[in-house]
Amino acid sequence: MIIDMHCHLDLYSDPYKVAAECKERGIYVLSVTTTPKAWNGTSKLAEDSQRIRTALGLHPQIAHQRAHEVELFDALLPSTKYIGEIGLDGSKEYKEHWNIQLKVFRHILKSIDREGGRYMSIHSRLSANAVLDELEGIAGTPILHWFSGTKKELKRAIDMGCWFSVGPAMLATKKGMSLVSEIPMDHVLTETDGPFAKISRKPLFPWDAELSIKQISDIWKLREEESREVIFNNFKSLLCSS
Repeated sequence: MIIDMHCHLDLYSDPYKVAAECKERGIYVLSVTTTPKAWNGTSKLAEDSQRIRTALGLHPQIAHQRAHEVELFDALLPSTKYIGEIGLDGSKEYKEHWNIQLKVFRHILKSIDREGGRYMSIHSRLSANAVLDELEGIAGTPILHWFSGTKKELKRAIDMGCWFSVGPAMLATKKGMSLVSEIPMDHVLTETDGPFAKISRKPLFPWDAELSIKQISDIWKLREEESREVIFNNFKSLLCSS
């Protein structure tokens, strides 16, 4: 069973073709959005599929351009159990927009908390501690996608009960492998972050989440079929956690 817990399904060149293949292969996909305005169109990709779920998001890298969409976010929030992609980005090219990112993220988290919590796929590049600060006391289930913080930040996230979605691009680096080796096995899920994430300069597709299994198996010292079973059991456990 293939599970892609973070994929930008709507941003492929032919999203309906990709969605149709996901349905045919029986892949579980969390289809994240970067802006609330994308919600309606992206939701159509999940029609007639019990295994594709659409997440409502407002990406931190465009928060300064889309901050006015927080009202639309609030209006759509009752329509879904899944939120993503949201978070903060402290990298150089987005640091100048930090204050508006923080304002938007705080608004989103307060809205989620007020609604009793959601599953949240969260971006935390160069901002892990700040993201964790904001998550303190917020109802819901945080899933840190492609976590790239320090070991100390990772420990804090683990202690807070966060989940982690890891993909082939993350596992292609020594740091990514090292971080995954520190994450409790029962809180690891697979993702692709396609089409943004690439391997050999080619965008990843939801079925490429399967590429993560070999590296994860090497870390866990398990057979690949055993790792698949762990990941699927984690997925089922996640869905029972809220």
